[in-house]
Amino acid sequence: MSQESYVFLFPLFGISLVLLIFGIYHPFLIILFLSLLFFLFSLFIIYFFRDPERIAPSGDDLILSAADGKVITIKPVDDFVYIGKEGTMISIFMSVLDVHVNRIPISGSVGYIKYHKGKFLPAFQDKASLENEQMEIGLETDFGRIILKQIAGIIARRIVCKVKAGDLVKTGQRFGMIKFGSRIDIFLPKNAEIKVKLNQKVKAGETILGVFKK
Repeated sequence: MSQESYVFLFPLFGISLVLLIFGIYHPFLIILFLSLLFFLFSLFIIYFFRDPERIAPSGDDLILSAADGKVITIKPVDDFVYIGKEGTMISIFMSVLDVHVNRIPISGSVGYIKYHKGKFLPAFQDKASLENEQMEIGLETDFGRIILKQIAGIIARRIVCKVKAGDLVKTGQRFGMIKFGSRIDIFLPKNAEIKVKLNQKVKAGETILGVFKK
């Protein structure tokens, strides 16, 4: 379970316990109901912030998914100078039922970090990639540069990014999360061969999004 859960879990479980003790000595149905409700919220937090171990497939040229969820966009882009102007954008939508821990798709170094303040449109909308609050991460790899965008959604209002410019990172390494439903956009250069399809379910650190052409 991710440490990010503690700020939610401890208060919810504490309130549930206090209400339960109070309800035992003062057996009002509404008190016991509220205790159960807060306990169920605690269980949801444990489920939402789960952080399973992942085994990455071998291959230095593989580009793995940075998030769990569904591929909602695969389209060409031509306005990102950092990756050589031309490339492909892959968008992954994370529902509240998906694992929300984000992972590095390929080993390299963090070239830059940019925070963009913005709106909180539904994450599955195309314009969310441009208008929503987001964290942009540029990665330098032995095969080319890629860009990751952690994008907030209508419910997700908290982006966690634990890497900084200059950090060395490894494939499958945990680097952050977006709380309570969101999306990640991954921008790949034109020398990356795409291996996923639209509407495909993917897993962070396991599913191969693409392969750098040699």
